[in-house]
Amino acid sequence: MTDNLAAAPVSDHAFDHGSARLAVPAYDRSRLRPAVVHFGVGGFHRAHQAVYFDELAELGFTHWGVIGVGMRHPEMGEVLGAQDNLFTVVQRGSGDSEARVVGSMVEYLLLPEDPDAVRRRLADPEIRLVTLTITADGYAVPDDPGQARDSVFGVLVDALEVRRRANDAPFTVLSCDNLPDSAAAAKDAVLTLARRRDRELADWVAERVTFPGSMVDRITPATTPEDREEVEREFRVEDRWPVITEPFTQWVVEDAFGNDRPPLDRVGVRFVPDVAPYKLIKSRLLNGTHCALGYVGYLAGHRSTDEAMSDPAVAAYVARLMREEIAPLLPADIPGMEPDAYCATLLERFRNPAIGDRLSRLCRRGSTKMPDYLLPSLHDARRRGLPRARLTFAVAAWLRYLRGTDLDGEPIEVQDARADELRAAAERGGDDPLPLLEFTDVFGDLAEDEECVADLRRFLTNLDSDGVVSGLQSLPASR
Repeated sequence: MTDNLAAAPVSDHAFDHGSARLAVPAYDRSRLRPAVVHFGVGGFHRAHQAVYFDELAELGFTHWGVIGVGMRHPEMGEVLGAQDNLFTVVQRGSGDSEARVVGSMVEYLLLPEDPDAVRRRLADPEIRLVTLTITADGYAVPDDPGQARDSVFGVLVDALEVRRRANDAPFTVLSCDNLPDSAAAAKDAVLTLARRRDRELADWVAERVTFPGSMVDRITPATTPEDREEVEREFRVEDRWPVITEPFTQWVVEDAFGNDRPPLDRVGVRFVPDVAPYKLIKSRLLNGTHCALGYVGYLAGHRSTDEAMSDPAVAAYVARLMREEIAPLLPADIPGMEPDAYCATLLERFRNPAIGDRLSRLCRRGSTKMPDYLLPSLHDARRRGLPRARLTFAVAAWLRYLRGTDLDGEPIEVQDARADELRAAAERGGDDPLPLLEFTDVFGDLAEDEECVADLRRFLTNLDSDGVVSGLQSLPASR
């Protein structure tokens, strides 16, 4: 029986030794032809886009293989190189876990190690699509010419110049990052570098290259050593870097391709004329609520999403935050994103005990995520005179978190590019939010709203004196 077999390492030659519960590629991987270059091969990409292209290959579309490009560290390339660019994706839900070996990646390159190799792949006219999960910081264009040339957008511009001179069609650039308008950010970065190079090149890019928008969704916590051991025991597969994710997955893409469009609609991707309302709903309800859950849950003493959602006070807060304060601000007629059903799905996902995302991960990069995901709802509710007490409480929890200690005085490692200046302001202000609200690039005009400042001051005082649960229970039904 399988249980008596040793775990098999992930490779093209070991599939027949693994667990019967492990799905493996049924297609001939030697027939895969690369058409996609993806920048940012982390857990999310491997649990999301790579799986969709793997499903395409299973349907016989083997001309949409993926070349993965790492951004910083060599470890992922070392693992994938030893595993024939294969990796295991494990879905954990309320029932039994499911595992599959994903085979859509045909090659892995590390950008800092060999940018010229990346340029050569991108210049190949067989590459029709470039996808990005490089986080918000990755869209900054370096001022230094040398750094810019070997950056993500530098190698894209170099390859587009080769294609222009050869009269080849350009690739489509599809950003899959959680930015309010990641498509515009990608286009602006490419055009900025193209203008530095050559006005004719910039004009050609503006005319010929498309930058469709995209909304992606799948909760994918960081893989732990315990995860690796459990995958090996349960599925008899030895994978040095498996991906653990949830059953839910969603991908919505603006139908604006300048080159061939991959038939991703055959595997569940929704092509739409305008992705903006989908991104808005997802970013406000999922990402915004994630921010609130992270800071409120952490200060309540919890360390994972499922643990926090098992706390009745926190769970009730999250549900009312979404349904009473965020959803009423959003469009209600978007197919597949109807507010009641979408909120119910999110609550079920947050409660999933098989995932248990770390709250410390949700709390990272608050100075970027809060202005993108949660504060816009608060500003909108203020303008429209709609309920906002729970949104304000989430902001207060973040301000308290920024002091670098929890409510018991234990240290917090605040992971944020602006941690030093924010923490100094938080410590200086104490229960007075105004020193932090002076960062108008983060908080906008909140400091000018006397009622909001008073609420923040009151919530901060209550957090230290009475704790999170008491504060949540005292929130008004509406404001």
